[in-house]
Amino acid sequence: MSGSNPDLDFGTVFHPEPEPARNGPARPAAPGPLRGLPRRRRPAMIALAAALIGAGILASAALYHRANHQVPVVVVTKPVPVGEVITSADVGTTTIAAGPGLATIPAGQLSQVVGLVAATSLQPGTLLAPSEVTGKLSPAPGQDLVPVAVKPSGLPASGLAPGDQVLVVATPAAGGNTGSGAAPVLTQPVQATVEAVNTVTDQNGLNVVDLLVPSATGPAVAEQAATGQIALVVIHRTAP
Repeated sequence: MSGSNPDLDFGTVFHPEPEPARNGPARPAAPGPLRGLPRRRRPAMIALAAALIGAGILASAALYHRANHQVPVVVVTKPVPVGEVITSADVGTTTIAAGPGLATIPAGQLSQVVGLVAATSLQPGTLLAPSEVTGKLSPAPGQDLVPVAVKPSGLPASGLAPGDQVLVVATPAAGGNTGSGAAPVLTQPVQATVEAVNTVTDQNGLNVVDLLVPSATGPAVAEQAATGQIALVVIHRTAP
């Protein structure tokens, strides 16, 4: 072809070279799908959950502790006056949750309790304590048991209880003489221990108090009590 350039090859495809990157900040890549944001937990709900869990643990521990400290003990089933012998019909057994400082008698010793003496008045439904029983019958050697009839007005308003310490005092009759006109049998007060008290007055309107006194003074206290001119002065009370 006339006028053609022999250096050109029409069978070759032309590929333009890419433009060089222009100076400047690169365009950010298209954002992908958003990731889920972490859920915010409320502090109050967390505290409440922790408190409930703690309460459950404490309740379970208390239940376990209590269930493992149930012990069988001796219990009083019938009233027993002080000084009376305890029979098999007077006591039984029950199961309780043992605690510190609680004085009880194990149920395994029930047969040993039968035949002992009540050291104080025993009431039904109460747990029997070792201090409430004794193996000794009153009076002990060297003592006399003397019943003394006293007018209700001659007893303390708070009453008397077994174990109280009293002084037995002779009182003069009206006009300064005893009921028989003779001198008082007791010339000085006698210390005694209250063994039992009958709070129900007899046919004469008197209360009978059983007193433990030294054997040397027993007859004199009994003679003085027979005159009706006698008084009891409390000098020491037993612990309730």
